[in-house]
Amino acid sequence: MEKLSWETIEYLHTEKTSDWYWIVGIITISIALISIILNNVIFALLIIVASFTLSLFASRRPEKIKIEISNSGVQVGKTKYSYHELESFWVETREVHHRVLLKSKAILKPYVVIFIEDIDPEELRTLLAQYLQEEEHSEPLLEKLLLYFGF
Repeated sequence: MEKLSWETIEYLHTEKTSDWYWIVGIITISIALISIILNNVIFALLIIVASFTLSLFASRRPEKIKIEISNSGVQVGKTKYSYHELESFWVETREVHHRVLLKSKAILKPYVVIFIEDIDPEELRTLLAQYLQEEEHSEPLLEKLLLYFGF
């Protein structure tokens, strides 16, 4: 039974300055005021709550999670993905942070992004190729936008 395991961060984290929080606050208040002017108070409340929640999450430091890839599937922290839940994979080594992108059959979470640390990407590729089809993927546009804006 071949198995790979390592620890990595949940996601990339960028330190937020006070300017970042001011910008998020100004944008939130502006959208909320426009919503109130247009008689849509519920949307204004939704924007305020969502912005507050997003700011809390953006300031949270990522935890270290354990990754384990074996013949039974891929374990990411406490979540287990069996191979029949996944369609394909791509090992991305061109970026600064090496990572593996797993394409899931789930509609709400189509991609699982796992950062690769302390293991050989070729060894990982060889192991995953036994169970999944290798197909070039890139991170979803929304994820790229969130990284660009510091979330």
